[in-house]
Amino acid sequence: MAITRWEPFQEIERWEPFHWEPMREIEHLQRRMNRLFERMFPNGDGGVSALNFIPSAEMEETADAIRLRLEIPGLESKDLNVEVTEQSVSISGDRKSETTTEEKGIVRSEFRYGKFERLIPLPGHVQNDKAQAEYKNGILILTIPKVEGEKKKSVKINVA
Repeated sequence: MAITRWEPFQEIERWEPFHWEPMREIEHLQRRMNRLFERMFPNGDGGVSALNFIPSAEMEETADAIRLRLEIPGLESKDLNVEVTEQSVSISGDRKSETTTEEKGIVRSEFRYGKFERLIPLPGHVQNDKAQAEYKNGILILTIPKVEGEKKKSVKINVA
């Protein structure tokens, strides 16, 4: 049996960031990151204004109904479009910007404007023709009764 010297790190290449070969890798990574940001911010400004507004939602399921609460501030109820199917809820609208001009000072806005849409799948079938909606203080509350067969009933099981 021959004895050979063990060199555990012999096959590991040393990475030198300023060597010409890794620089191509860094440039390739930079191009890929730029393409990613171009997809996220299609108008090119890279600012928050390019992001879409998606209302936050809470869902509560009771024995008889599903209750949805959505946070949609800055709109009137006439500006909302709510559609309920047996399996989902679609909420859409358009938040229009208020243009103001000031001659002196700086104007900064972090508000998001534009069209929005949110589709929320429901955990069971509902009676969409009996859905009720209320919009108050920027909160949309939907109460959607369940189909009779979807209501969860508690049944006691005897264990032998």
